[in-house]
Amino acid sequence: MAEFLLPKNSRVTKGKEHKAPGATRIRKFKIYRYDPDSGANPRYDSYEVDLDHCGPMVLDALIKIKSEIDPTLTFRRSCREGICGSCSMNIDGKNGLACTTAIEDVKGEIRITPLPHMEVIKDLVPDFTHFYAQYASIKPWLQTVSTTPAGKERLQSPKEREKLDGLYECILCACCSTSCPSYWWNSDRFLGPAILLQAYRWLADSRDEMTGERLDNLEDPFRLYRCHTIMNCANACPKGLNPAKAIAEIKKMEAERTV
Repeated sequence: MAEFLLPKNSRVTKGKEHKAPGATRIRKFKIYRYDPDSGANPRYDSYEVDLDHCGPMVLDALIKIKSEIDPTLTFRRSCREGICGSCSMNIDGKNGLACTTAIEDVKGEIRITPLPHMEVIKDLVPDFTHFYAQYASIKPWLQTVSTTPAGKERLQSPKEREKLDGLYECILCACCSTSCPSYWWNSDRFLGPAILLQAYRWLADSRDEMTGERLDNLEDPFRLYRCHTIMNCANACPKGLNPAKAIAEIKKMEAERTV
């Protein structure tokens, strides 16, 4: 039987433990730490957090750890309201936003790692360079060829506008894409759930006039058709969206134009 092992410099080791002496209501956080500049292996550091002096969300705990316990801990955050997508990470085995994940909703020790299958810049910060390049490739803006109405907006009916519900709310946090096995193995060519949902957002927009060109850009065995409807994306989305449904709609449009 074949046995596969991680390279020695990729094996996660046990790190430091930070106690909370005197605290009565404690939660333990096990956090992935990695600094490529140090040359050391990744490790898990453990932190005890006094919940009597901490906010209710996982992000509150991370901020407390960085501010009061270990200033070297690195992570992204911004809005704290589930709008910007900056604090996306893997919390207790599931991708989500630290700012909208309540500490009390996670049982036992809380293990936090970066989003899976992305290069890690440092600690909980993944490299989004490729993800954003894929987003740019779908030209995520309104494209038209007709003359803009003088002094007017390009109008939509309420019914046309409703078609964008469940699409425009995407915050590009990458929770869905990094939960998708097809994206794990083919991220160099498969656009992934988040980008394809954004692509359909423009295909569904009645004001856009580049439908044919957009479909041409997507019609590829890897860019679109590596989706196998596993549905991890819908389960992982912190905004409750369904990228798999959007992808199915794109496939339907591709099929209909050949009939």
